[in-house]
Formats: sequence, structure tokens, C-alpha cells
Amino acid sequence: MGSRAAEPFSEIDRLRAQLLNNGEVLTDGRRVEEEISGREILTRIENIILGIVTSLSKDEAPVLALPNRSSWANVRDIYYNNTQLFGSQTTVDSIVDDISCMLKVPRRSLHVFASSKGLIAGDLRYMEEDGTRIDCHSSSAAVAVSSNIGGIRNIVSSAKFVMIVEKDATFQRLLDDDFCTKLCPCIIITGKGVPDVNSRLMVRKLWDTLHIPIFALVDADPHGIEIMCIYKYGSVAMSFEARSLTVPSVMWLGLLPSDLQRLRVPEDALIPLTKRDESKLSSLLKRPYLTSQPDWQKEMELMQQTRVKAEIQSLAAMAPDFLTSIYLPNKLHYGGWV
Repeated sequence: MGSRAAEPFSEIDRLRAQLLNNGEVLTDGRRVEEEISGREILTRIENIILGIVTSLSKDEAPVLALPNRSSWANVRDIYYNNTQLFGSQTTVDSIVDDISCMLKVPRRSLHVFASSKGLIAGDLRYMEEDGTRIDCHSSSAAVAVSSNIGGIRNIVSSAKFVMIVEKDATFQRLLDDDFCTKLCPCIIITGKGVPDVNSRLMVRKLWDTLHIPIFALVDADPHGIEIMCIYKYGSVAMSFEARSLTVPSVMWLGLLPSDLQRLRVPEDALIPLTKRDESKLSSLLKRPYLTSQPDWQKEMELMQQTRVKAEIQSLAAMAPDFLTSIYLPNKLHYGGWV
């Protein structure tokens, strides 16, 4: 561990320089919510209404073109204002998403905000739209991700990187071990499994503002890989908002299937793949965006061959503090990401 003293995070600095040189900031830096004004949204609504009126004046049945898309179950107050009318929260989600897709604007541009389930901690300070100052720098507690990411301003951070953590349990372990300050200044965020829109928006906001590497720490299983892909490439359900919700520069830090062999994780800590796992893994490998990620493909193919998966917690079989004291420091120091 002593050899790390010279330039402990030169690989991270090198990665950041590479990302900047690749022009990812220039191509992905513009925000959708900044490009669409309230007047433009009203114009789009008026055009749709005009089309309906025109059809009716010609004795034609009006047609609303709604793209075919699935919906996320985000809690919104619209449902609770009239539960009998809407029937279920899912109905409201579907209606709001359909309207957003039809108008080609993010839902937040319609001033419909979903409550957040994500948490964030580390070297980060910012101001909410209402003037509330938020300080995420704490070793024992986390801050709830804002429900209005677009209103966040005055972001201040000296973090070297952002780390997306799949599970809340792992996130809490990192907090308990004071990971964000003990190793180096960094920011950690979790969407507690499949991320909500606000968690994804927050990761994108951090990338747009800080331009530092974004790493993903997920279980070495198909579900964890899929969650990482949502942050990096988006989901079918929110494909019409993909540009403002994804960060193409996300790197897979761990837990890698190859790590299980390299570290000789005990066999009793490994879990056999289920039929459902195998099906999901095959489906992931067929996604077109993975053709540009040969290293990811190799890791997933290795999982197919070994037919085992592992949770991040399996590293505790090596030593109770293996994750925070050995695994992550070495990964970050030597550039152990793909």
C-alpha cells in the first residue's frame, strides 16, 4: 500500500484527460431542459390543439400520434388529487409520459416532478432552486437526491470521480467506512437498485458540471449490468429522453466477472446463474450498443462460461473490510475498470 503515495490517482487523471480529449463534453454537454423554453412548449401544445380543431372543421376524426413506449412507476401528486378518476398511479405515469413524448419535451419541462429515492454523499455542495444550501460532505449520513435537478446551481466540488453504487447496502457500507474522505475526495450516489429519473439526472448534472470520471460499482450479475447500462445508455422506457438522462462515459469499475477468478473469491460466495439470469444475459449481449464495448462483452461472455454470479458483499468472504481497504483502492490506483 505504501507505493501508492507518489501519484495515487494518476490513472484517474489520465482517464479524465482522455474523456475530455475525446470531445464527450462538447457532444453531450447541452441540456435538453435548457434548450426548450416555456413558450416553445406552449407553441407545441397549441399546434396539437390546432390540428384537432382543423380535423373537426373538416368532419374528420382528430388523431393524436402517441409513440409506443413503456412507463416507469414514479410517484406523482396528480394521482392523489383524484384517485377515482385515474384509477392507479401507473395510469397517471403513462398519461404524463405519453404527453411528454408527444410534445417531445422532458416531463420536468411540464413542471411534473417525481419524488426521489436516490441518495448522494461526498465532496459536493450546491444550492437548490429555492435557495437552500446543500452540503453532502458527511461520513455518517447521506443527502436525498433533489426532486428538481434542473434547479440546482452553484455546484462546488474537488472530487476526483463520481461512483454510482447499485445497492443501498453497499452505499451505506462505504459511508460507514468513511470512503469518500479516507481514500480521496469523491462523490458516491445510489439509485437503490434500478435508478429513478432524478438519480440519473443527478449523475448527468455532475458530469456536465465537473467533467470527472464516472464509475459504476454493481453486482457481478445480469441485473447489475443492466442497471449500469441504464446510466450509460438509457432504457427503452425513457428512450425519448435518453440524451439528457445518460452519461456515455460511465466506466465499469466492478464487480467484474474476471475479478472473481483473479481474486479467487471462495466458491461458497458464488451463486449459480438461474435460467432467468442466462436469458437476461443473452438479451443484454444482443443489444446494439454493446458492439462498441468489447471489454464489457468479454466480461459478460466469461459470466456465461462460468455460469456463476456474485454480489459485491461476496468480497467480505475475503476480509470484512476488503471492499473499502483493498479492492476499491487498488482498482482506482491501477486503473482496474473497463
